[in-house]
Amino acid sequence: MECRVLSIQSHVVRGYVGNKSATFPLQVLGFEVDSINSVQFSNHTGYAHWKGQVLTAEELNVLYEGIKLNKVNHYDYILTGYSRDMSFLEMVVDIIQELKNANPSLVYVCDPVMGDQGAMYVPEFLLPVYRDKVVPLADILTPNQFEAELLTGRKINTEADAVEVMDLLHSMGPDTVVLTSTDLPSKYGDQFLLALGSQKIVKADGTNTTQKICMDIPKVDAVFVGTGDLFAALLLAWTHHHPKDLKAACEKTVSVMHHVIKRTITYANEMAGPGKRPSPAQLELRMVQSKGDIENPAVVVEAKVL
Repeated sequence: MECRVLSIQSHVVRGYVGNKSATFPLQVLGFEVDSINSVQFSNHTGYAHWKGQVLTAEELNVLYEGIKLNKVNHYDYILTGYSRDMSFLEMVVDIIQELKNANPSLVYVCDPVMGDQGAMYVPEFLLPVYRDKVVPLADILTPNQFEAELLTGRKINTEADAVEVMDLLHSMGPDTVVLTSTDLPSKYGDQFLLALGSQKIVKADGTNTTQKICMDIPKVDAVFVGTGDLFAALLLAWTHHHPKDLKAACEKTVSVMHHVIKRTITYANEMAGPGKRPSPAQLELRMVQSKGDIENPAVVVEAKVL
């Protein structure tokens, strides 16, 4: 059975971010991917220079209308990431609602990109749109700690807080929530970061249960761009292959991430030379070179069921 994803994300000519980060891994894992590029930039904005165009809400609607007129607007998954325009985001919401009405089993994977480490990098007026309109439509949500705190209005200081926040997010809509990174201490020390996940499951007898997991992920001392977009795409793929086993889906997702990042940092350090910090261009994800790992990852990070 063919699986089709509509991915509405940024596009860059050079490098890997947004749709460039998500499309290749999804295709390698057997998905048909239809991409709408919310922006088209020369490269990501971490470089010294970048140029390009931004798609407006009206232009997004025109593209969607074209797909609809040809009656090819049937999707199994929708994937969205970074957006900084309110009217664009609201148009995305309208499209998702329409597609969900047409296919009630459609799964919406949402990365609510708003900020990190206590700072927002999208306008503050997007928060209520995400909280009140986007998250209620989401089936799988991948916020970092800061984004989860923004959406729920709760601070996370302990693992118990994180579990409570994930339950609050469930109550807002999504059956699967993964906190992709937190500031909580890892039992393995400060070279690891803690990620947590929670999945609501309906048992055979009709009762609800949740599987909650945590993962200690090795840190890498460099700034990568496009990793969040890759994470959401991989989680989409592996939850599809393991629909009732968040532990397995997260282990494979995080393991692929680990292999890609390791390959990238090794290459970047080689290119930069001894004692020099790699440039943004050298730190572009080694995506194509990681094809084998994406398809069949050796599991290097184990998830613990809480």
